[in-house]
Amino acid sequence: MAGRIHRVTMFKLPDAADQQKLIELYKTLAKNQTKDGKPYILSLNAGVAKDDPRSKGFTVVCKTDFASLDDMKYYDDKCEAHAALKASARSLGIQGGPEGIMTVYFEAGVSA
Repeated sequence: MAGRIHRVTMFKLPDAADQQKLIELYKTLAKNQTKDGKPYILSLNAGVAKDDPRSKGFTVVCKTDFASLDDMKYYDDKCEAHAALKASARSLGIQGGPEGIMTVYFEAGVSA
């Protein structure tokens, strides 16, 4: 699907209760996200990462799909539901300051 943006955000939250609080924040985001009065996130999946040395301490992962880069920029800059999630997430015990959150996004070069 040309133009679709896949975004992965990972968090370092060592406390299991804080991990679940963040998952609940994503549930609220999924219900409340709108652009021009309509839902605009194509898909949102969030969960606790499986314990594995390759996770490098990241414990919660969220994958979101957007129809375009413009929609993802709206998510970052103007989405009230995402702004509420970010404000609440700051109170959780994210480890490592800015290094405790990583976001990458891409347009698929291959899909199967």
